[in-house]
Amino acid sequence: MDYILTTNQLTKTYRENTAVSHLNMHVKRGSIYGFLGPNGSGKSTTMKMMMNLVKPTEGSVAMFGRNLEQHSADILRRVAAMIETPAFYGNLSAEQTLQIHCEYMGYYKMEDCQKALELVGLTGTGRKPVRRFSMGMKQRLGIARAILTHPEVLILDEPINGLDPEGALQMRSLLKRLNREDGTTILISSHILSEIEQIADTVGILNKGKLIKEVTMEEVYAMSGSYTELEVTDVRKAGYVLEEVLKLHNYRIFSDSVVRIYEEQLDNNMLADALLKQQVGIRGISARHLTLEEYFHQLIGGDSHDALN
Repeated sequence: MDYILTTNQLTKTYRENTAVSHLNMHVKRGSIYGFLGPNGSGKSTTMKMMMNLVKPTEGSVAMFGRNLEQHSADILRRVAAMIETPAFYGNLSAEQTLQIHCEYMGYYKMEDCQKALELVGLTGTGRKPVRRFSMGMKQRLGIARAILTHPEVLILDEPINGLDPEGALQMRSLLKRLNREDGTTILISSHILSEIEQIADTVGILNKGKLIKEVTMEEVYAMSGSYTELEVTDVRKAGYVLEEVLKLHNYRIFSDSVVRIYEEQLDNNMLADALLKQQVGIRGISARHLTLEEYFHQLIGGDSHDALN
């Protein structure tokens, strides 16, 4: 397997507190790797170690097959990141901010500054100083700065924070495009399960500083098979129809209107006819698979439910 980024027993301890514990991650070249976990689970600390901003207590990071600590300068020229809240000089404009970053990185294609701003939707800011930007605009600018130099590996910590739904959709589309068209390997962290599910092809699940599982989204879906989600006006009557009329027993009631049926080769037309004959109103019948949220909570239980959306 061609891994572009790996960690070996990566650990960070602050006095008595272990923020990250013996992490072994494997990020495949050309993939979008979703780093998923509740707030405070160690995601940002791990990413800081990947960028050599924090030294590990134990273990190591390797990128492009080379040890980060030994080859930091060469490796980090090929990597870009936005970790936690991006910081800027408040009196500069968005374009000036990117121009300074170009000079710092030794990247002299200044015309790419405007291209990066276009990609993240910040072309209309002109001379407006960054201190007057909203949180969402600063988040966009941080992403523009990260993608400006066309890195081979892009590390983004909670990049959707501060963006409205339309902005989040635009950002997902941009990241997928960078991955698909430029071959950029992307490591993206989030505590928002639905965001990771919509973009990642591999997921690393972190809880209390430990990597619980690395799994592809295909494997998540394959583990569950599929089920039929039935939304009705009366779940009690629906249960009666399933049990007594159709002789189906492998189902579960999830709410006062939703039933999930775990039967292979279920005939939806027969199901609908049986429900209507018993005067059960049908709001919807759809084929579903196990969601990332359901898989996550199967792994770590309900203790992190409040930290995830």
